[in-house]
Amino acid sequence: MTAAAPHDLTIRPISGPGELDLFNRLPHRFNEEFAGDLEDGRRRSGWMWLALDGGRPVARAAWWGRRRGDDPFVLDVLDLDDALDSPARVDIGERLLRTAAAAVLPAGTRPPPYSRLAPPDWRDRPEVRRGVEDRTAAAARTGARMMVERLRLEWRPGTPVPPPTGRLSFRPAAGREELVGLMTRVLEGTLDAYSRDDLARMTPEQAAAGHYDGEFAGFRSPREWWRVAELPGGEPVGFVVAARNAYNPVIAYLGVLPEHRGRGWIDEVLAEGTRVLAAEGVPRIRAATDTTNTPMAAAFRRAGYTASEHTLEMVWP
Repeated sequence: MTAAAPHDLTIRPISGPGELDLFNRLPHRFNEEFAGDLEDGRRRSGWMWLALDGGRPVARAAWWGRRRGDDPFVLDVLDLDDALDSPARVDIGERLLRTAAAAVLPAGTRPPPYSRLAPPDWRDRPEVRRGVEDRTAAAARTGARMMVERLRLEWRPGTPVPPPTGRLSFRPAAGREELVGLMTRVLEGTLDAYSRDDLARMTPEQAAAGHYDGEFAGFRSPREWWRVAELPGGEPVGFVVAARNAYNPVIAYLGVLPEHRGRGWIDEVLAEGTRVLAAEGVPRIRAATDTTNTPMAAAFRRAGYTASEHTLEMVWP
């Protein structure tokens, strides 16, 4: 039996790390990470909001930033009390989001996207599906639209990694200018939804530079791990950015230049990035791609990556 919506709600941010236990009364796989994120500046108490019914959390929302001092980069927590019925949950989620966003987000700026985790089979499990759809409905009421569903992928030690074939050679990227240039070129014909969204608002050069100076600048791992793939004569074919973010070793970015696509090079480029990280003795490698980017998703499957989760990505105008 589900409960009706509470009549009176208190909507406020947490007062500090001392209220994490209250914030974590709603379950989420990120709960164990919040304390470290607050300490490292990737989250702030003022970005972590609760809807309380008589002191009991019935909804919560939180934003995450790439590094201390940044603006919020993504809304990655929107949790609702599943003891409430669906209309009540959606209503509370909308009220929480509107109140929190008005206080957290800089006026006149585009809100960061909302990213909702879900198991790969979420559509086939009625209770899970209802929970996902209620949360996305709350975001939709505030003006968000669904942009893409993404695969969150994982490689584990013991999974075979193909050895180099010798058809390509690999070297560290020469620096920002070279890598931004290659990233600009691979944006031609991209199937990635976020890249296509960027290209609707800026030039390929601006999109590539923004990605490099945003995400890549925060990696603390050696830049020698960023590899350029070349033909025997030295012509670049593509590149892979293998790195370690704040949580995991990752394949952060890889691409094949438009003139070299359709020849199977993506498998060799991905294998090189996997070899670089596997040689470090990592416990796992994480990656992500759109479910609609079938060539990239297939390459990850061939390389032994499995889909651990999906994310539903929503954006505001």
